[in-house]
Amino acid sequence: MLALSIGSLLPFLRDANGLDYAFCGLIVSLHSVGNLFASFFSGALPMLIGKKKSILLFEVFFPISFLIMLYGNSRFLLAFAFFATGLARGASSNYCNTKINSIATGVAWALNCLHASFAVGAFTFPLILMLITRNDSSLWRYACGFLVVLGLLTCLMYYLIPEEPQDAQPGSGKADERKRSDVFGFFKEPLFYICTGTLFFYLCAEQGVIGWMITYFKDTGLLPSNLAQVTASILWVMILLGRLSTAYLSTRIKKENLLPLMGVGIVVFFILLIISRSTTPIIVGIMGFGFSMAGIYATTVSFAGNLIKKYSLAWSFILTTASLGSIIMPSIVGILAENLGIATGVGSIAIVLFIDMVFIMALVMFVKKNNR
Repeated sequence: MLALSIGSLLPFLRDANGLDYAFCGLIVSLHSVGNLFASFFSGALPMLIGKKKSILLFEVFFPISFLIMLYGNSRFLLAFAFFATGLARGASSNYCNTKINSIATGVAWALNCLHASFAVGAFTFPLILMLITRNDSSLWRYACGFLVVLGLLTCLMYYLIPEEPQDAQPGSGKADERKRSDVFGFFKEPLFYICTGTLFFYLCAEQGVIGWMITYFKDTGLLPSNLAQVTASILWVMILLGRLSTAYLSTRIKKENLLPLMGVGIVVFFILLIISRSTTPIIVGIMGFGFSMAGIYATTVSFAGNLIKKYSLAWSFILTTASLGSIIMPSIVGILAENLGIATGVGSIAIVLFIDMVFIMALVMFVKKNNR
């Protein structure tokens, strides 16, 4: 709820502060810059201070960021607030993905269940925001206050997670010495580059759509204002269903056969979404796109499961490099929207999705070739 609230809040912040498209694109990108920063340092910092202290240090930025959105009265403070949400989000993603992968290494259904939980929060907040602002858009501030409370609750929940002995301090022994001696060995692995490329273009598209979809529908007038807000919840409901479906199907069908279907689906349904001019095909496009994109991230990570477990810094480098995509794309959309119109800006995401589909096909072919 905290990490994916910025797309829903963006139209209200834009109206309340008189922001232009270019600046909106910049602050959405700053969220991704924070995510990038935290993705790397929240992976390396636990080696120095332990996992619990590290995650708490980053999670405190959630309540701080939404307090700034409520009471900050300058563009600089607003920009910092979006950066801070990214810091907290990146740390959460790193911590949870690493934790689940350590429990179930390379198991696609386990990672998809984790990401399904993420989707529950993501589709819930737009509904809460819509209920709060139903008759008065200025009431968005109460929704922002609700997020401050959630941020404090999140810090408490991370504090209550039992700390394992290996979380408190770096390990010792010959096995750990061997790990440290080849800590950057993943750079020699082709799988590292293919997975990173797949996630890079996926995150380009994901952050572009999540950050701009509601604004796109509101400003083009293709959907009424309230229905535009609901599209975010529709998207995340379908992502939830998609992740649960992928978790179930991956126990019965090889993930190498599932991933290409997802890659084709995101391209086809996104094109349907942006060329449609009436409500029904738009909703069908959103539903199909959400369902198709749902399992891509977790399934791609599962292909790199052994790599992540073998090299302690591999996940930090994958996530950090891939996160550059979520930084670049929102700004590209914002710049194109400011100069060529919001439809052109959002439409540019289709190019990124096609490239991601190509990387997905390359990943599957590589895995099948090396598993023979």
